[in-house]
Amino acid sequence: MNPSARLISLSAIPFAAVAILVGWLAFDPPRPLIAYVRFSQDTLSANADGWEDVVEISYELTKNARITLQFIAESGQVYPFRDDVARAKGEYALYFSGVVQAASASQPKAVGEVLRHTLPDGRYEWVFSASANDSSSEDEAQQQLNGFIELQDGDSVMPDIVEFSVSPQEFTPNQDGRDDRVQINLYLTKDAQLEVYLEAEDGSRIFVPERQEGRAPGEAGRAIFDYEGGVDIGADPPADGEYTVTATARDAVGQVIQRRAQLSIRAGGKPRAEISGQPSGVTVVFDHIPYEEAYYSANQQGGEAIAPPEHPNSLSLTTLAMPLGDVLVFRLTVENYGRTPIRTAGPWPGTVYEQNQRAASLGWYEEAGAWRVGLDCDTAASDYPWRWAVAPKEQLVAETDERTGITYYYLPPGESAVVWGGVHMTELVDRQNPQTCYAGLIHEQVAITIENQRVGPREIELIDADAPLYPDDSDSE
Repeated sequence: MNPSARLISLSAIPFAAVAILVGWLAFDPPRPLIAYVRFSQDTLSANADGWEDVVEISYELTKNARITLQFIAESGQVYPFRDDVARAKGEYALYFSGVVQAASASQPKAVGEVLRHTLPDGRYEWVFSASANDSSSEDEAQQQLNGFIELQDGDSVMPDIVEFSVSPQEFTPNQDGRDDRVQINLYLTKDAQLEVYLEAEDGSRIFVPERQEGRAPGEAGRAIFDYEGGVDIGADPPADGEYTVTATARDAVGQVIQRRAQLSIRAGGKPRAEISGQPSGVTVVFDHIPYEEAYYSANQQGGEAIAPPEHPNSLSLTTLAMPLGDVLVFRLTVENYGRTPIRTAGPWPGTVYEQNQRAASLGWYEEAGAWRVGLDCDTAASDYPWRWAVAPKEQLVAETDERTGITYYYLPPGESAVVWGGVHMTELVDRQNPQTCYAGLIHEQVAITIENQRVGPREIELIDADAPLYPDDSDSE
């Protein structure tokens, strides 16, 4: 190539590059960081009436950036709506209902803690700003757009929670009849969606359902939330520890009120106990001994305790024949195989009942949550009328309630205990002789599980030594 021609060709390259750049800029000129911000309307009525309740705010970013959107009242008070939020390059839409996060200097007065509230009616300047994550010049690094919006006819009445209580504050969900349920009461001043939950130290939440007692869910007025830890449906309760009980109310506009309280959970667990089956012999041992007046018990006056039956014949499954007026005695083993103590109450093992007595006759009334061993027979006037504690008193752990001074007794988890007692059999029903007697493990006012009812049935025949051998036939010739 001619040197002059080569020189001309090389000198044309920069001009061509410039031409290409000019052409590219003509078709794709540099764009601002915020391509646009558009409000769907310039008025807003934040009252959830279905008319102009929400403004759609659309915008586009030409670079990855962090955005902030604020509303500034005529008084100069600033209300943040989005605060330094990361967004990738692209188009977005968000919705504004006139509700903003509460700031300490601007939130409405309320008994509860205000989390979100409606802006007061008035004219507001909106300011939308963006800061690019990566930019070649300061002008491209930041940008701000603004405009105005009018708020009118807004609903600024807060869904306040003016009353809030958690009782008891120490919760023991183990079905022992003591502090087994926690009740959360609150009073709501305005219709709102209510939510109550327990929050553990790790942030996990356990939601509590509202009781339906007259008022519809979320209706203004008194609301009750009742929680038993799931134990009543057979589940294990939350782990022992400290929890925060939180109640939130959110109205139709989006305003949110919150109340909080502390709750301790301890000694929680689904109680699990059973009458232990035996690898050999019978599960419930029955025998009889002669009655002595020293065995007699009355209200708060315990008689002499009997010893557990030990005679080898008592391990039999055949019909037990015993004289009328003797004491029918039994022996069995109770095992607490759960992870929580089980509460019990007297009469204590070894106590002898008269056949027509009940536990209440001896001053021991039925107690919700207490476990007792019961004895029943076909001729009994009620189910399991004769009852005993699940262990001797000396084997139990005593716990005194500081509030009431009452002492309660517990069989610790993993422990077994031998239970025995007797019934002075003085009544013979010819049509049910022999009769079947059996044992049960009763969780009073809670349940008698299938596996713990009618355990170790045994036929018992009463022999009346004073009855004539033959029917009276004195009128016959």
